[in-house]
Amino acid sequence: MLTEEQIKHQANRHHQAEKERKQIEPVTVEHPDMTIADAYKIQTAWMEIKKNEGRKVAGYKIGLTSRAMQKAMSITEPDYGTLLDDMVFEEGTEIDASAFLDPRIEVELAFFLNKPLFGENLSVIDVLNATDYVVPALELIAARSFRVNPTTGYKRTVKDTISDNAANAGIIMGGLPVRPDSIDLRWVGAMMSRNGIIEESGVSGAVLNHPAKGIAWLAKKYAQHGISLEPGQVILAGSFTRPVPVRSGDTFMVDYGELGTISCYFK
Repeated sequence: MLTEEQIKHQANRHHQAEKERKQIEPVTVEHPDMTIADAYKIQTAWMEIKKNEGRKVAGYKIGLTSRAMQKAMSITEPDYGTLLDDMVFEEGTEIDASAFLDPRIEVELAFFLNKPLFGENLSVIDVLNATDYVVPALELIAARSFRVNPTTGYKRTVKDTISDNAANAGIIMGGLPVRPDSIDLRWVGAMMSRNGIIEESGVSGAVLNHPAKGIAWLAKKYAQHGISLEPGQVILAGSFTRPVPVRSGDTFMVDYGELGTISCYFK
């Protein structure tokens, strides 16, 4: 277990890396025996720094929801992180790619809550009953610590990703909002193009067989810390495509079929 001083130090390292736009060594380089619990403590401490600077919680995200990604990261469950108000971008907006470290885009669904979600025995039905609407969303992920160190080749672990706010950097929403009971949320398909070339496609059922399952899992995790998912918050349910790298000059357009499209441009 890391000490409180070590946790604060690592949180500050990530904060400075983001501000200075300079990647750092993953935490596990210095603390190879750290635990998953340590990683979440670092993440929490970093989010507290941001909140003390005036940021507000806009919602939460779930990551590593696919079985393939969990196997790749040697874990058996997803991870999670916090969405803050300055991470929310309007659809069609122009985004500065250089503001993010090794940025990538993933295709997801976002759930907007109209009732609180709290407890240890939540189901998919509970999530759907607490959801006002679901909307297409893209997650912008970044890596404040090296995914792979270009000098040493060291690959960061899931503990490093969790410490790094589960890689979250932003969310872009668009398309058509739908009531959660108006469509089968397992069969939302999407095709992502970058500069007119389709790079990825997928279907939402790849997220734990139903994207609402991830929301229920997340609510249970936060309930262990006395935290409720609240009305008005947006919850990213997890990606159903692989992440696609973002470069300056890239235009992304994601077609969700009957749910419309999302586009954004990176200058």
